[in-house]
Amino acid sequence: MAWLWWLGAALVLGVVELITVDLIFLMFAGGAAAATVVALLGGPFWAQVLVFAAVSVVLLFGVRPWAKRMLERSTPETRTNVEAHVGREATVLMDVTDRAGRVKLYGEVWTARAARPGVVLPAGTTVRVVRIDGAIAVVEATADTTLYG
Repeated sequence: MAWLWWLGAALVLGVVELITVDLIFLMFAGGAAAATVVALLGGPFWAQVLVFAAVSVVLLFGVRPWAKRMLERSTPETRTNVEAHVGREATVLMDVTDRAGRVKLYGEVWTARAARPGVVLPAGTTVRVVRIDGAIAVVEATADTTLYG
C-alpha cells in the first residue's frame, strides 16, 4: 500500500514541475518513482525513504544541470515588457525634441524624446526606439528621415 503513496507523490511532483518548469520537482518525482519500485518489491519504509533521498540527490546534482543546459539551449530568448520595445519602429505623432514629443509605438501612444540633443523629429516620420527611460521612449531617426535642427 505504501507504493500508492509514493506513486501519488511522484504524480503530484510531476504536476508541480509542469507549473514551475525548473526541473527541481521533476528530480524529486524521479526519487519518488524509485521509492515506488522499492515499495513494490517489499522493501521496508526506511529503505524507501533512503532510495527516495539518494535518487533525488543524484538526479538534482547529476542530471539537472545537464538537462537545464539542454532546455536553455533549445528555448528561444524572448524579450518581454519594456525590453521588447527597444529596436522597434514608431511613428511620430507630435514633433519629438530632446525634451518632449509623442510617438505611436506598437499601437500605444508614448511620451518620447530624441536621443541626440538639438534634433527635431517631425510628425509623421518613422523613428527607432533606442531605449526606454521609465515611461519615455528615447528615439532616433531612421536612415530615411529628414531632421530639423
